[in-house]
Amino acid sequence: MAEYRNIRNFCIIAHIDHGKSTLADRLLELTATIEKRKMQNQVLDSMELERERGITIKMTPVRMKYSVGGTDYIFNLIDTPGHIDFAYEVSRAMKAVEGAIVLVDATQGVQAQTISVLGMAQEAGLTIIPAVNKIDSPLAQVPETRKQIAELCGLDESDVLLVSGKTGVGVPELLQAVIDRVPAPNVPSEEGFRGLIFDFKYSNHAGVIVYLRSFDGSTKKGDKLRFAASEQDFTVLEAGIFAPVETTVDSLSAGEIGYLITGIKEPGIASVGDTILSAKGREAPLPGYNRPKPVVWASIYPESQDDFTMLRQAIDRLRLSDSSFTYEEESGGLLGRGFRCGFLGMLHLEIITERLRREFNLTLVVTTPSITYEVVTKRGKREVVYSAARFPEFGEIAEVYEPWIEAQIITPGEYIAKLMPMLYEHEAFLKVTEDFGNNRNLLVIEMPLRELMRGFFDDVKSLSSGFASLSYKIMELRKADVVKLEILVAEEIVQAFSRIVSRKRAELEAEAAVEKLQTILPAQLFATKIQGQALGRIISSRTVRATQKTLGDFGKNGGDRTRKMKLWQNQKEGKKRLKEAGIGKVRIPQDVFLKMVRKD
Repeated sequence: MAEYRNIRNFCIIAHIDHGKSTLADRLLELTATIEKRKMQNQVLDSMELERERGITIKMTPVRMKYSVGGTDYIFNLIDTPGHIDFAYEVSRAMKAVEGAIVLVDATQGVQAQTISVLGMAQEAGLTIIPAVNKIDSPLAQVPETRKQIAELCGLDESDVLLVSGKTGVGVPELLQAVIDRVPAPNVPSEEGFRGLIFDFKYSNHAGVIVYLRSFDGSTKKGDKLRFAASEQDFTVLEAGIFAPVETTVDSLSAGEIGYLITGIKEPGIASVGDTILSAKGREAPLPGYNRPKPVVWASIYPESQDDFTMLRQAIDRLRLSDSSFTYEEESGGLLGRGFRCGFLGMLHLEIITERLRREFNLTLVVTTPSITYEVVTKRGKREVVYSAARFPEFGEIAEVYEPWIEAQIITPGEYIAKLMPMLYEHEAFLKVTEDFGNNRNLLVIEMPLRELMRGFFDDVKSLSSGFASLSYKIMELRKADVVKLEILVAEEIVQAFSRIVSRKRAELEAEAAVEKLQTILPAQLFATKIQGQALGRIISSRTVRATQKTLGDFGKNGGDRTRKMKLWQNQKEGKKRLKEAGIGKVRIPQDVFLKMVRKD
């Protein structure tokens, strides 16, 4: 049992690629948590996808021991993701700690996501320790960055620490600041155990393993505990800490962060944000987390319907390690049975589908992503629609409402002229322009969430040569001028290709979609018409020519051409009869669906 007065619980928060995981590596080295011979880069990023992309996707807790002046301290660190799509992970980590190191890259300065995560930490009441990273870089602008972060945090510049996650310079001073500034856990006098679940995972042998912050009392192997929300009792099979691998301990006490093996294998019993209590205790549950609201929706289908059960099991399993996406079963006509899933952003969607492919060896078809709309029909009925396939027909709609966002873009001043036409194209309007210092400007804009999903982030990065940063928050619903664009193949609507587009872009989007499909759809035995339909009419059309069966070497060495013409005519009439009989239905290969979803 650790002395709670010597425990320091903290997390590292920052904009993406500002060096959180590299700094965590140096902390693990300094505290000798990992032997030097076992050390590797991004040691807390255990997922293959994290290492491959160089980003943190899952928050990772780790326990470190450190001695200063004869006193032994326990550090519980949670390394957090930096991308805005994983802000829910960051918010959960903040509920388990008392302090936060806010890290800023000296070569980039304060970025949009820095402001966002700092605001979250301040709202959570955490003690803030600002630090400037990468001070060893020849491109570092240390004085300017130090001044920026000090003004943002409302602190003196002397309170901002200077570190290098690469070389380890300033890391001992940073740990000392954690000891001096971050308060020890507040441990009440109640004896009953209370712990907040901030994450969990599933093991085939051990069942659900909950990651929790203990607030009151202590627990050990054999104790009877209860999930407050599901009111399900269980016996602790093992209590442990992250050092950084899961390590068994005798007991988990107030103020500590660790895990409990529950042995429960039924889904739906454990949930993020739930409180674990003593089985016979009457303590009130701890405040949990707000449920995340999906921003992007997409349907996921197995390439073969034989894999549907496997896909269901994979999604159930993945949901245990990522509680921020939602799903429900649906049927997609030509695509068969699948799942309609909600995600926190486009990167989140990409990561989840990639994990399903890699970790469960599944071949998937993912439909065009969409957002949630609120539709009022001419009969006065109001309904929430999160799929283009469920969008009412053009003549039935009275009004449509869509979510808007407020976005912050921080960019060097020379790129503003390039960004302004792009903002207009994405239906955004500029609210505020401020000088952000160091030849940078802060642009505050409002725009439809629909347009953010249409490659807005990529456009900002491209036009600013990668120097601009973006963060956003969801606002209220506003009236939308949108229509449903449907793609017909051989006069049949293919629901997977349907999407909601701006009315003024309907023709452009329809032309682009049918032209792309024309180039990738395999030729059939008969001419295949591809059409784009919106506003109650056909607005674009292309035709894929029928396959032309060759007649071998017939007539190659001369002879009467009349015979060949007659055979071609018979072939043409045969294709016509096939189509009229309904036998000429187009079978669309699964790779065509994948290519249609991809932006390129």
